[in-house]
Amino acid sequence: MNWTDERVERLKKLWAEGLSASQIAAQLGGVSRNAVIGKVHRLNLPGRVKAGGTSSVARATKRPAAPQRSQTFNPRPVAARPAARPANALVSKDGAEFEGVEETRFSPANDVIVPISKKLILTELTERTCKWPIGDPTKDDFHFCGCEALDASPYCSYHGKLAYQPVSERRKQAR
Repeated sequence: MNWTDERVERLKKLWAEGLSASQIAAQLGGVSRNAVIGKVHRLNLPGRVKAGGTSSVARATKRPAAPQRSQTFNPRPVAARPAARPANALVSKDGAEFEGVEETRFSPANDVIVPISKKLILTELTERTCKWPIGDPTKDDFHFCGCEALDASPYCSYHGKLAYQPVSERRKQAR
């Protein structure tokens, strides 16, 4: 379907009368509603006149600007609310109160032995070597632990303890 001058003029006339794109497509024949909408946009036709309404030109008048507040506007003061809760109590967003959590101090274990890494690269790893990555993979000094791995584990005993923490310990640390 080509848009001939005759069909374009008929489109403009029907559009000005307020017909919908579907109605125009039906009257023109051989063209879809979307084709009509696209042609209307390419022709930069004004918004469609609605039956019983005013034209889009009449609606183009702007509303008057809202009056500005006076320069002497002062917000009312907010009274301070008394706090009737203990010093360590906390309040959530919904207003529920709960006691504060005591701060725990970290004390490193003295009996932990950190294995000396064998600094293996990826191609040197086997089933029996620890595959714990050490360093930044984008740097040249990146390597893997390489110590002897436990049976059915990709890590040595030290890195296995880091990787597989018991559930109860994770819950304690999350609090």
